[in-house]
Amino acid sequence: MKVTLATHGGLAAAINLRLPPKVLDTGTLPENAASELAELVAAAVPTLKADQPSHARDAMSYTITVEDGGRLTALKQSDATMTPAFAALLTWLQKHFEHQ
Repeated sequence: MKVTLATHGGLAAAINLRLPPKVLDTGTLPENAASELAELVAAAVPTLKADQPSHARDAMSYTITVEDGGRLTALKQSDATMTPAFAALLTWLQKHFEHQ
């Protein structure tokens, strides 16, 4: 499974435009970390709501793209409309990328 994290907007929008999305291949992770990530992805997918307009000025929005077995799933949410399951997945990814 390949997971890509892209961030948009917020106060650092101009900086983020220049940064490429962060990519994670679960084949490079220890088995327990890959399993944990797969569980977080599975929990986040069914909780998605239809795109809701964000009313928070300078809110960050996030796109997590999951490529698994030829199937592509894009999860998009913002700070203002984020579900708890999406937040858990986002936090896990951000912690992983910090330690790279």
